[in-house]
Amino acid sequence: MSGGAQVRALQPGYLIVGNWKMNKGPAEAPALADAIVGAVGSPRCAVAICPSFVSLPAVMARLEGSPVALGAQTCATAQSGAFTGEVSPTMLSEVGVRYVILGHSERRQHSGETDASVAARIRAALDAGLRPILCVGESEAQRECGETEALLSSQLKGALGGLSGDQMAKVAVAYEPIWAIGTGKTATEAQAEATCAFIRGQLSELFDDDIAAGTPILYGGSMNAQNAAGLLSCPNINGGLVGGASLKPDDFAAIVAAADRLEAENHVG
Repeated sequence: MSGGAQVRALQPGYLIVGNWKMNKGPAEAPALADAIVGAVGSPRCAVAICPSFVSLPAVMARLEGSPVALGAQTCATAQSGAFTGEVSPTMLSEVGVRYVILGHSERRQHSGETDASVAARIRAALDAGLRPILCVGESEAQRECGETEALLSSQLKGALGGLSGDQMAKVAVAYEPIWAIGTGKTATEAQAEATCAFIRGQLSELFDDDIAAGTPILYGGSMNAQNAAGLLSCPNINGGLVGGASLKPDDFAAIVAAADRLEAENHVG
């Protein structure tokens, strides 16, 4: 891939995030949370799981005192008000949420989220003390037409433009090729690394080399226990946004273990 300064990651530390999507209500979520906490043990890397809104309190009760943080799958653009059906960042913070996934392709596709609305959510999340995970990525058709770089550049500028360096220091970016989400397809290590390097270069242009180098860039396209080690070993990939495998404690723990091995090798933390 071309475009943007190629800034090598300074290994800001690995982050593994489980996105449970619309699975596991309050009756089942606590048991899955217990199993994940038991399976991951005491990881060196940062770990979070993101259940549905209705399961957040039940899962938080099981995460108390554990190294696994609580995340949410989206948030509103405001802290309160006449927004029927929305959940504000402040409300999420009150139940113990630390991370929030924003701009996921499924939200863009099914709920009409745009770069502008994602930008508003990021700012609202930061104002509430949450750590946003911005999702960007292209469809298979867009990749085949050579539009990946232009699209990613537009998504990054649209969502992050105007943030200060201090604000950006609290944001992670997840590259999620839409064609690899839930399809069983995965970007090759070379594809994933090239695209994440391009993203880091764009962050350097939007902010500076230090901010770009310190921003965790996660891979989010069907990462699993088998391919995690290879993907995470790429210089510009600092973690994973994990879908289906996050519902399988042993598989999720294997991904965390792969990140832990690399974190130890890099002497992070």
